[in-house]
Amino acid sequence: MLRETLFLTMDDGMDVFVRTWTKVKRPVAVLQIAHGMAEHGARYAPFAKFCNEQGVIVVANDHRGHGQTGEKSGVMGYFAPHNGFEQVVHDLYAIHTWLAKEYPDLPKYLMGHSMGSFLTRRYLQRYGASIDGAILMGSGGDPGLAAKIGKLVARLQMRRNPTKPSKLLDTMAFGAYNRGIKDAKTKFDWLSRDDREVKKYIEDPHCGMVASAGFFFDLFTGLELIHDPALIQNIPKDIPILVVSGDADPVGGNGRGVAAFVGQLKKNGITNVKMKMYPEARHELLNEINQKEVMDDLLEWLLEQITE
Repeated sequence: MLRETLFLTMDDGMDVFVRTWTKVKRPVAVLQIAHGMAEHGARYAPFAKFCNEQGVIVVANDHRGHGQTGEKSGVMGYFAPHNGFEQVVHDLYAIHTWLAKEYPDLPKYLMGHSMGSFLTRRYLQRYGASIDGAILMGSGGDPGLAAKIGKLVARLQMRRNPTKPSKLLDTMAFGAYNRGIKDAKTKFDWLSRDDREVKKYIEDPHCGMVASAGFFFDLFTGLELIHDPALIQNIPKDIPILVVSGDADPVGGNGRGVAAFVGQLKKNGITNVKMKMYPEARHELLNEINQKEVMDDLLEWLLEQITE
């Protein structure tokens, strides 16, 4: 059995913090989780324990610049000096490779939320053949010109200090997300209809940080990569993919952006894709008022893939 927490050293020397949930009677699969921006892997503990009850081992790391990985490196809200988005995707592959040695006979799945879904989509382009399926949660469509403008601003700010938190880019990226919410109590109400979960997020010292210009440059670069039709062609055509989103999630364009990228997948011959939209749900589906429904749906899909 794996240790519950550990650091794995990546090929460039970065120590990445990893959590494992392995208390299962009869393991049937391994689910690796890629968390979102300005959060960390421990927030997935309730879902991980729920999966354990059905024999699914769960592993979640803290990305570079996030959680305990960021704390140990001394830099929060920043990926790497060069090709940060690609490096974090490779970190996910390094963790997968480690898991493959620990559990060679179990099917392996990758689930990404929000920014983690963008990392997962790039993972599918680069390493798709290494996994048995993917879950994309709280994802989004092509931001187009907005990403190009954001990348330009990030490049200019990076000249002064690439690791300094950028309030301007944070506002550009998230400033409009609360607009569709009546009587919003906090700037993070767009995350969930559950006020208690929003409060937990705000009070978590590893959540809600303002990321650096270097981080935003890497993020916008990643968004360009995952929407490149030539790179989408690299995704295995038959890999099972589940896409879930709330139709009140601004990251997914209230469902429109999510439907657009699912359409792009199918247009490129990736047809084993299932999409489910939850009415009135916001960004963090696993912390929504219908979280039990979402957990049931995710696990049901996962177990269906294992038995097919």
